[in-house]
Amino acid sequence: MIAPGDLAVILGLNLLGAAAPGPDMVLITRTAVRSRRHAWATMLGIQTGVLMWCALTVFGAAALLNAVPQALTYIQIGGGAVLIYMGVGNVRSGIQERYNPPLDLADAERRLGTPRASFTRGLATNLANPKIVVALSSMIAPLLPPNPSFATALLVVFTLWISSFLLFSVIVHFVSTERVRRKFLRAGPYIDIGAGLFFVSVGVALMIRGAFA
Repeated sequence: MIAPGDLAVILGLNLLGAAAPGPDMVLITRTAVRSRRHAWATMLGIQTGVLMWCALTVFGAAALLNAVPQALTYIQIGGGAVLIYMGVGNVRSGIQERYNPPLDLADAERRLGTPRASFTRGLATNLANPKIVVALSSMIAPLLPPNPSFATALLVVFTLWISSFLLFSVIVHFVSTERVRRKFLRAGPYIDIGAGLFFVSVGVALMIRGAFA
């Protein structure tokens, strides 16, 4: 069984990593300033990806990627391409909305599409960044006991998942208040453009890492 202190360290490190600026955080914030409903859907999509990555990491995916580095290369190139595609879409949407801005909060929400689309966007964004496996592995491996039991592995996965879930839930709750959304209504197009450029830059970086790793 893992020591409580080691589990607390894993939780703290995971919170720091989740709170750092990245595609997940940018997407949640960008969506939350337009719609609370869509922000929750986006966050649940991201958390589905987080659960998959955490489970794969704890149950040995990182060892597989280290043993077969070509796999990580292909995943990075593919994930980078997805982020670039999404980023270009955000930039185009932001440019269009500069000339045709949302009329009100309801119009801003409508332009996000369906909550299902937001869920898919969140899931795709998270799964497009395989570096989370490497980061989690370096964080978890020194603290896990040798040959951890299935129960210990499940506890670690749950700790990683629930900590990021609670963090993102707080962000969604506060950023998606009506007061904040009204304040950022006019800035929506510029937020989209900024988020899109960020996605493109992360995507390009991923592809470069994959190609020259």
